[in-house]
Amino acid sequence: MNDFLFYFREGIYHITDIRGYDHILFVAALCLPYLLKDWRKILILITAFTIGHSATLALSIYNKILIPSSWIEFLIPVTIIITALENISIKKFDFGKDSLRYGSALVFGLIHGMGFSNYLRSMMGKSETIVVQLLAFNVGLEIGQLVIVAVVLFLTFLFVSIFRVSRREWLLFVSGGIFAIAVMMAAERFAEI
Repeated sequence: MNDFLFYFREGIYHITDIRGYDHILFVAALCLPYLLKDWRKILILITAFTIGHSATLALSIYNKILIPSSWIEFLIPVTIIITALENISIKKFDFGKDSLRYGSALVFGLIHGMGFSNYLRSMMGKSETIVVQLLAFNVGLEIGQLVIVAVVLFLTFLFVSIFRVSRREWLLFVSGGIFAIAVMMAAERFAEI
């Protein structure tokens, strides 16, 4: 049980650690267009992302996927850039057909999972059985992501409902900021490839 709690806490810490703000920016950009009433859609998005990163996290830990970490570190801000651009292109907040967004969350989760794997692999060392650790870490990541979602939804509620900022302007402003940060990250990381 101690192993489970340790990896569970590490999962929460890893996703919410401000020094790993690239994952925070991605989760924020992913759920930014939505309001609290859209909680089912947000849950599906976050779950699609979790399924993606859980799959590649497991495959990477078992050395079934071997992609240089410099490429993964570059691709992570690229996923943020694409998600922010998708947000900027939203004209109407009608999310009836979100299958493309769910699919991109799943695919981008695959990329982020490879980024998580280096961290988890370094913690686990030469451990033979990783099922409990992997499960605990992923559950922790999911809880951490939900904390980020809650903060984004609260801020959206505050600015849109209380301060009466136009929902579209809020989305453009925050997505534009996320886009700019991600472009700088991508440029820095591309230089290291």
